[in-house]
Formats: sequence, C-alpha cells, structure tokens
Amino acid sequence: MEKQNNFKPYIAADRVTPELTVTSIIMGILLAVVFGAANAYLGLRVGMTVSASIPAAVIAMGVIRVIMRKNSILESNLVQTIGSAGESLAAGAIFTLPALFLWANEDIMDPPSMLTITVIALLGGLLGVFFMIPLRNALIVREHGTLPYPEGQACAEVMLAGEEGGSKASTVFKGMGFAALFKFIIDGLKLVPGEVSYEGPRLYPGAVGTQVYPAVMSVGYICGPRISSYMFAGGLLNWCVLIPMMVMFGGAYFSDALGGGKTVAEVYAAGGAGGVWSSYTRYIGAGALAAGGIISLCKNLPLIVRTFVGAIKGFSVGGAGTLRTEKDINMKIVLIAILVLTLAVWLVPAIPVSLVGAIIVVIFGFFFATVSSRMVGIVGSSNNPVSGMAIATLLIATLILKMTGEVGAAGMQAAIAIGSIICIVAAIAGDTSQDLKTGYLLGATPKKQQIGEVIGVIASALAIGATLYLLNEAWGFDSPQLSAPQATMMKMVIEGIMNGNLPWGLILIGVFIAIVAEVVGIPVLAFAIGVYLPVQLNACIMVGGIIRWVVDKIKDENKRKEAVNNGILFSSGMIAGEGIVGLLLAVLAVLGVDKVLDLSDNLNLPTWGSNLGGIAMLGLVILSFVFFGIMKKNKKSN
Repeated sequence: MEKQNNFKPYIAADRVTPELTVTSIIMGILLAVVFGAANAYLGLRVGMTVSASIPAAVIAMGVIRVIMRKNSILESNLVQTIGSAGESLAAGAIFTLPALFLWANEDIMDPPSMLTITVIALLGGLLGVFFMIPLRNALIVREHGTLPYPEGQACAEVMLAGEEGGSKASTVFKGMGFAALFKFIIDGLKLVPGEVSYEGPRLYPGAVGTQVYPAVMSVGYICGPRISSYMFAGGLLNWCVLIPMMVMFGGAYFSDALGGGKTVAEVYAAGGAGGVWSSYTRYIGAGALAAGGIISLCKNLPLIVRTFVGAIKGFSVGGAGTLRTEKDINMKIVLIAILVLTLAVWLVPAIPVSLVGAIIVVIFGFFFATVSSRMVGIVGSSNNPVSGMAIATLLIATLILKMTGEVGAAGMQAAIAIGSIICIVAAIAGDTSQDLKTGYLLGATPKKQQIGEVIGVIASALAIGATLYLLNEAWGFDSPQLSAPQATMMKMVIEGIMNGNLPWGLILIGVFIAIVAEVVGIPVLAFAIGVYLPVQLNACIMVGGIIRWVVDKIKDENKRKEAVNNGILFSSGMIAGEGIVGLLLAVLAVLGVDKVLDLSDNLNLPTWGSNLGGIAMLGLVILSFVFFGIMKKNKKSN
C-alpha cells in the first residue's frame, strides 16, 4: 500500500489536460476499425492476433504531436485506448463466430445475420469493459508493484518518448506500405506463390515448406524465437512425423472413425499431405489445443481463485476516489449496465440464448474477466489463453445445454453464441487492463478511458460483422486463404458433444501429446497451436523468430533495445498493411475483379520456377524488414 500512495503519475492528479476530445474519438474509432479488421484477417489466417496498443499509440503521437502540433499525451492515450479495443474484440469474435458460417455451408443452419454478429460482439465487448471496471482498483492500483502489465508499461514508455513520436510513426507507416505492396504482388497480381512447399517421396510422405507473407513473419518477430520455435516444432511433429506414420500405417480404423469411406492412403493419393492433415491430423491438433487451454487454466487455478475473491471485494471500493486519477464510472451505473446486458443476452431475438445460457454468460464472463485481467498483468496480452477459456466454457455450456434439452442446430447456435460472448469478454477485459495500466502510469482519468473503451467496442462491433461477411464471401472460412483454426476447433468440440461423432481416438492422441509437452516443460499452448496449424505457416513464423533472435544478440544494450522496438513497430505496420490489402482484395474478389489482376496464367511458370519466385519474395520481405525497420534508427545514430 505504501508503494501505491507514493506513486506519482507523469501528469499530476491536480492537472487537467485534454483527453476525451473530438480528435481522440474520431482517430480512435478509425484505428479501432482498421486494426480490428486487420487483426480479424490475421487471426483467421494464422490463429493468432497481436496487440494494437503500441502501433495505435505511435500513430496517435505522430498525428497529434507532429501534424497537429498539439502537446497532449493524455489525448494520444485516449486514441490508443479506443483504437486497441478493435483488435481485442476482433480476436474474441474470429475465434468463435466463423463456426456459424461453417455450419451454414454444411446446410445445418441458415447463415448468421449481420445483426446477430453485431449484437453478440457488442454485448460481449460491453460486458468485458463493465466487468473490468471494479477490478481496476484491486489489480491496477493496489497491485501496482506486483502486476507489471507488460504491454501497458511498454505503451506508456512509447508515449513518454514524446519527441520521437514522428520518427516512430514513420516506422509503422513504412511497414504498412511494404506489406501492402508485397501482399498485392502475391495475392493480387499473383506473380509469385504465397507458399513454397516440398513433399517427400512415397517412401517418406511428409511435407515441409514456408509461406512468404509479411504479416505471418511479423507474428514470429513479435512473439520472439522461443514461442516461434515451439510452434514450428509442433508443425514438424504433425507434418513430418504424424502424417507420414498415418500414411504408412493407417488402415480401416481411421477410415471408419471419420466415416469418410476412404483409407488414409487413398486420401493421401488424392490430396497429398495436406489432405491427410485436413481429414485426420488436425483433429489431433485440436485435441492438443483443447488440452493445452485446460492445462493452462488448471495451472493457474490458485491464482484465479485469489483474483476472483479480490474482484468481489473491488465492487465495494471501486470508484470511491475523489482525485481525478481515481474516478471510475459510477458503480451503480456499472451494476445496472451488467444487469441490462445480461437480460439482453437472454431477450434479444437475434441471439439464440435461453435464460440458462444468459446465466452461464454472466457467471463465466465475470470469472474469466478476472482471470484474463490477472493473467495479462503477468504474462502480457499476447500470451493470454483466450481460446483456452472459450474451450472450457464451450465444454461446460454444451454439456449443460444438452442436459437441458437444447440440442441440434439450435443447441449448437446457443453454444457458439455463449462461447463467443465469453471469448470477447476475456479479450476485452485483458485489453482494458493494459490500457488502464498505461493510463495509471501517465496520469489519465480512468472514467474517460472507460468511456473510450465503450466507444471503441461499439465502433468495432459495428464493423466486425461486415468484415466477417466480406471475408467469407471472398474466400470462405476453413479455406487455404482463411483456415480459421480456432473457430474450426470450437465447431468440432460442439459437434462432438452434441452429436457424439467426434473422432475421439484422434482427439485423445492430441490430448496426450499436450500432456507429454507439459511434462517435459514445453509451453503447451504454443506447441499445440503449431501441431494444429500447417507447417508452412509455422515455418514463416519461425523466420520472424530467427530475425528476432539475431536482433536479441546485439551486444550494445541501447542499440539492441532500439532495434527490437523498431522491429516491433515495423512488424505492427506490416500486419496492419497486409490486413488492409487483404480486405481490399476480398472486395475485389466479391466484385469479380480479382481475375483481371491475376497474371499467374500469363507467366505459366513450372513448379520449380514458382518456388524460386516465392523464395525470392521471402528474401525481399526479410531485407525490407531488416533495412527499413530494424536498422533504420541504428544507422541514424552512428
């Protein structure tokens, strides 16, 4: 408590500066939509999203300080607060809601309406914000010296580097420009393939390869070499061990288990290693991923219980402060809002959830909001097992719904709606925690930040439905362009419980792989995601991880820190740039214009020529990353 009382923020509590202004609201909404759409595209491709707080803060500092000539750090902070909400809401939505489109493609149910997606996203996002408000005093303030909230502190450091705002913003914009160009060449003009792959001979039916996309490589740089290597190892296990073993030894059992009527050898002959992955081994990956999520929750159970108890106590003290830096939204308003939102989950016709489902939402929602806030305070938002929380919710919710008679298409819709809301609650609660930590360090007004979070959630919820519809119309989920790994896994879990047709043998193989990984000390979630995803995607992530490993070896501490930060900013720009062009290409695909741009038939290159082109493109991506991102400031400082 003494540390808390002695802490002095950058802007003193008795000093009032612009925060929630027209400028911050408009800029924040634009960034929420852009980063939300870009992260939705990225998450549907690789199964991971990245924090948008730092790039949003850098862009805000660049525009407000350099272009508008205003010196208002708290105004810039509100921009990133609103803007980062889009990324978190997108993460929660894309991990679950595409399952509704997948069921529609199988004629199990009608496709979800835009209203359904928007309302689910809106209610989940708002519940995440309001659940977090009473936690602020308990976790952000009283445990200031205990919980570091790494992204929140990093964002505050970036914003405190005031005079460097313009230079840092230019790094983000350069990353956006390069990624946009590369993405247009690869997927627009299709001059080079987006993936280079090699399958072994019949004696060894495995496969290796890599994608060449800037955003995927950027994910590896941001995650770092450790996480990237675990993901890559998981991919190698699947594509170079499990798939060859299934082709060599798989027989009638696997054919009967999946009811496809084909042996593994026949599937391999028709679709290669990718066909075996799609039909068989991704179920092993799903089992590993589900087990990894549950293991991570079990390991943190004592921490979860302590946090939950502290959160309950927080209701009695939240918003009690009289200083500007202690004021939250009034707790009566928070409680009324939670009650209204819970009733809306039950009563709004667009959401197929009963009273039992609404009760599950409010209990699990507040529980996992506390879990998410505490966990991101320790490990950061990037390592927050949101999908693991969603899986745990889905398992329990689907069983309860089945026991109460909600089965079939209606029961599956209700389960995914509950899982979606909980997933979004956990994601938004984690993001709000980081933002409030940034504000606590800078001296922001918590109430204004909380209002900013609400604005960001509303803007993002209105945009996420259009984004999902656009991407589904252009390529379809569970396609090579958009694998939607988490949503596909959620779909399989619900179907397995409701219909009893899940290949439990393959799922259990994945479960025990996850247990083995945990026993030997491997971070099970990262490894399990690698097992689930294609090895080509994992390899591209590994390339980014290797670049980060090289940068981390720079001996001079100041140069190393500068290079790492520049790389993260450039990576964030690359992710945003590729995501924006990906959405534009989706629009062109819907309009039928994409075929006019396609030059691949004119080139008519042999396979080896296409692969060489892909490798050359990957080399260009790496060079641009190194020389225009990482080394830019180092050259300037020498």
